[in-house]
Amino acid sequence: MTKVYRSFDEIDRDLKKLSLERQIALEELKSVKSDFEQTLRPINMLTSAFQFVSKYGILLLIKKLFR
Repeated sequence: MTKVYRSFDEIDRDLKKLSLERQIALEELKSVKSDFEQTLRPINMLTSAFQFVSKYGILLLIKKLFR
């Protein structure tokens, strides 16, 4: 579907809007990239693994207590 413009002001307004939307999308991508990089840091990976192991260990302990 093609939009019909009646004046150059409408075109300029839409171009400015699209430019701002593009800038917002780029900033969101930067944020996602930063979050992803932090997730892949070795210390964060070790912390996640430790949390998993500790939860699994607690479950095993509870299981042995109720046998």
